[in-house]
Amino acid sequence: MKFDLQTRQQGQDPSCTRLLPRRAAARLMAQLGSIASLPMMLAFWAASALPALAQPARIGDPNDPLAPVMPVSLVPTFKDYPVAAVMASLLCLVVVIMALYGIRHFMFTMNRLTGVQRHPYIDISVASWPMITVFIAAHNEEKVVAGCIEALLNTDYPADRLKIIPVNDRSTDRTAQIIDGYVSRFPSRISPFHRKDGKAGKSAALKDALQFAEGDIAIIFDADYVPGRGLLKQLVAPFFDPEVGSVMGRVVPVNSGANLLTRMLDLERSAGYQVDQQARMNMNLMPQYGGTVGGVRLSAVEAVGGWHDDTLAEDTDITFRLMFNGWKTVYTNRSECYEEVPEEWSVRIKQVTRWAKGHNQVMARYLWKFATSPYLTLGQRVDGLLLLFVFVIPLVMLLGWGLALGLYFLNAGSLLSQVIPIFALMVYGTLGNFAAFFEIVVAVLIDGNRKRLRLLPFNLLGFFVSLFAISGAVWSLVLDGLLKREMVWDKTIRYREGEVK
Repeated sequence: MKFDLQTRQQGQDPSCTRLLPRRAAARLMAQLGSIASLPMMLAFWAASALPALAQPARIGDPNDPLAPVMPVSLVPTFKDYPVAAVMASLLCLVVVIMALYGIRHFMFTMNRLTGVQRHPYIDISVASWPMITVFIAAHNEEKVVAGCIEALLNTDYPADRLKIIPVNDRSTDRTAQIIDGYVSRFPSRISPFHRKDGKAGKSAALKDALQFAEGDIAIIFDADYVPGRGLLKQLVAPFFDPEVGSVMGRVVPVNSGANLLTRMLDLERSAGYQVDQQARMNMNLMPQYGGTVGGVRLSAVEAVGGWHDDTLAEDTDITFRLMFNGWKTVYTNRSECYEEVPEEWSVRIKQVTRWAKGHNQVMARYLWKFATSPYLTLGQRVDGLLLLFVFVIPLVMLLGWGLALGLYFLNAGSLLSQVIPIFALMVYGTLGNFAAFFEIVVAVLIDGNRKRLRLLPFNLLGFFVSLFAISGAVWSLVLDGLLKREMVWDKTIRYREGEVK
């Protein structure tokens, strides 16, 4: 299979020169709203069911049609139907939660369309560049590791201030031999770290390798990434600001044309970075360090407790620890790097499951510390808390759908209409759980490739797969805690051919 890199000029951000006309944006959002009708239909279905709840009681002989009828209320009350009342109240809470997330996504989208775009460090091209160490995380990466090393050797970052450390984490394929081949050719530039034992997982491997870093800045790539020639300078530039603790660049799939799944993931990545991350940067909220195509200030990491190896999401872990201790995370949208995305559904499900487990670990550990940190603004605190709960929301959504169906079958729609206004149901249906689809539309239009929008309906399939995968991961994490099971790192399979050297 051949992989063609998309033609993207370093340092060029289409969002700075091409904004979507507001009328076009509004028209597309209105059309997209029809996709988001499923939960709204379920809720209206429950609310519109006319309950046969209160049967009139007759005074005297119940069989006498002329007997006077005891007046009863035609509207059921919570007291009469406690189970349905509890279900309706829970559904009301779900609607409120989803509306909050919907408003958040809508704000991000509109900010990306009409707000001031912040790229505060992108113009730094000439400077006294500091000593940095670039780590390449590699476990059985014989198909891709050579491409990453080659790209880093061709970077325009000063060679005498750049140390490259491929981290070979217990590989059983030819990863070690490939790395050693480059070491023999470039002994002054590459210092390999071959890890033959120890705790499994990327976070544990990086923790062991970070002790060999030179300088205060560590840039990290997964082995399947292909950094551009000017990328290192763009990632290092924000560290001239002494308040910056971590930096994140933009991830672009290199194999987006492989099949339907990769095309759908390309749309998802566009929304997550082009809209979500950049809007957080614009609004001075909480951009997230993603563990690759980014870097950390080692002195800051040490100040907040060091690198942790007991989590599946070391990137989220360090992001939140830096933020609630007063360090900033910077997102640079123009700093693009290319990755492989899963080409098989089974691999995608394992990847999402790992993300969900790791993210929810961080939520359980740092929720209170983050909520009470004195270093955060109100906006950062709210955005961070919503981000912490993002991998619990699929379970909340399933609960909401189940409650709506249950109320329908209990014939208790009138109770639902008492606690949830019709407008709230509309917000829940069109802006709540499907709000990320608005971001996809805007991200694709900013990127300048409208034809990709034809694939948007297929993203519903990916949405439902992720919905159930994440929900299952939440329950699995609970069982891991109860049964004291050790969490396992599931490696993402690589597909590139013709790369081994």
